[in-house]
Amino acid sequence: MGYPDATYTASTARYRDNGLDAVDPRPRRPHSNPTATTQLVRERVVELRLELTAQGLDAGPLTIAWHLEREGHRPPSTSTIRRILHTAGLITPEPRKRPRSSYIRFQAAQPNETWQSDFTHWRLADGTDVEILNWLDDHSRYLLGCTAASRITGDLVVTDFLRVTDLHGIPASTLTDNGSVFTSRFTGGKNAFEYVLALQGVRQKNGSASHPQTQGKIERFHQTLKRWLAKQPCADTIRDLQEQLDRFRDHYNERRPHRANDRATPATAYRATAKATPATTTAEPHYRVRYDHVADDGKVSLRRAGRMHHLGIGVEHRRKRILALIDDTTVTVVHLDTGEVIARNSIDPTRSYWRNTTKSAGRWPSK
Repeated sequence: MGYPDATYTASTARYRDNGLDAVDPRPRRPHSNPTATTQLVRERVVELRLELTAQGLDAGPLTIAWHLEREGHRPPSTSTIRRILHTAGLITPEPRKRPRSSYIRFQAAQPNETWQSDFTHWRLADGTDVEILNWLDDHSRYLLGCTAASRITGDLVVTDFLRVTDLHGIPASTLTDNGSVFTSRFTGGKNAFEYVLALQGVRQKNGSASHPQTQGKIERFHQTLKRWLAKQPCADTIRDLQEQLDRFRDHYNERRPHRANDRATPATAYRATAKATPATTTAEPHYRVRYDHVADDGKVSLRRAGRMHHLGIGVEHRRKRILALIDDTTVTVVHLDTGEVIARNSIDPTRSYWRNTTKSAGRWPSK
């Protein structure tokens, strides 16, 4: 009677050489594993977790893997990194959250297709409450602007928006909540921000009332910003806070991988694709904004290229508070209380007086 297979032969040989104990099942685990995570990498995973957490930065497995790769290591899988952190006692169990797959997600296809904006509160070292206005590109999560002020007003929103467009171009649309600094659609008329968007051909989108999920990206960003600020020395002044925000913006854009960008930084994602532009414009003119009152003689003074000019508005508008929108060829003057366009003045550098070319301009056209 022959042996039925090689296994039987091998077992018989082990029994003959070493007795009954030799035929017990043996572990199949290999004696060595060349792909196993090295002790050096395991230690660096723990170090990165502690370093990033201490700085108030994201320290999840995805971010740790990104840093390991930047340092020249071969990063293990995110599940392996999570096990290393769990073994080291660096993961705090959290309640089960709503699965990501249950959310209806939207992301703009191009940079500058949609800018999300909102402001949040912070406190200085002496307890003074201040506010921070942010502009975030929906496609790339690129932080376009981050500005601290004692209070975010409608005038500041317009000024900061134009500053950001000078740096990054005019977006095709904006997405904000229904705060009065962004819209007056529930109170009648239009505010200064809405006038500027209409002039530039920018589509304005506003979230539903009491539904902050519509602006989810900027809301989530505020958590990231505040977590970082909480690890920094408390700023004594708004200027000190602005310096901190400038440092954060550089790190967030240039040296922080983002899960939504497939581990690319916001700056990389923002620069990788052609920018969207407003559908109704082909050029990107430079705009200035001027808030003023019409003088008793019906004029407003304006300095341009070092020379003083006078805009003819009309004595019937004296003492009215106005918003002047100035581009390369035209000054458009809007009465802020009513939304009425009360003057358009063509720019003529050779003349000191610019005549109102539309004495009955009417209300600002709807978008």
